[in-house]
Amino acid sequence: MLSEEDGKFLLELARESIVTYLKEKKILSPPLETPESLKETMGAFVTLNKRGKFRGKGELRGCIGYCEPIKPLVNAIIEVAISAATSDPRFPPVKLSEIDKISLEISVLSKPEILEVKNPSEYLEKIKVGLDGLIVENGFNKGLLLPQVPVEWEWDEEEFLCNTCMKAGLPTDCWYDRETKIYSFQAQIFHEKSEY
Repeated sequence: MLSEEDGKFLLELARESIVTYLKEKKILSPPLETPESLKETMGAFVTLNKRGKFRGKGELRGCIGYCEPIKPLVNAIIEVAISAATSDPRFPPVKLSEIDKISLEISVLSKPEILEVKNPSEYLEKIKVGLDGLIVENGFNKGLLLPQVPVEWEWDEEEFLCNTCMKAGLPTDCWYDRETKIYSFQAQIFHEKSEY
C-alpha cells in the first residue's frame, strides 16, 4: 500500500510530466528525491478528466496505462501520463491551454490474477464491483476497465463484465466462451485536489 504522500508525489509528477512534454517535447527523468516505495515495479494508469458535471465528475479526456508491472512505478507514471495526454486514440492530443481545466487521477494496480471457474456463470460470483478491475482477453483482443468505472456507471457484475468484453472489441457475451480469459485486479486510486 502506498501512502497519501506517495500519491501526492505521483500526481504532481504526472502533471509536471505532461506540462513539460507539451511545452518542450521532453520526457522527465525520475526525480532524485523519489521515495523507494515508488521504485517498485507496478502497473499503473493515468486518467485525465475535464472538469464538469458528468456523473458527478469530469468528462474523460484520456486514459492510458500498463496493466502489468513491467517497470518501476515512477517511470511508468511519467510515461503513461504523457501518453494519456497525447496518444489516447479516442481523443485529440491535449493542448497546453487545456491543462488547467483537467484533473488527474492515478490508479496503481495489483498484479492481475486469472479468475478460475468451472462454468462461466460463476464469474459473476467472483467479481466484486467497487473493488475489482477486470481484464478480458481472447486471442489478440484485450480490454481493461478500472475498478472505479462500474461504480461511476452504476453497473452490476454482469454489466461490468459485458462492458469489459466490449472494451476488448469482443461480443458482450464473450465471457461465456471457454477461450476467453478473465483477470481481476485491485487498484489504489489517487485524485488531484481541486486547487487545479
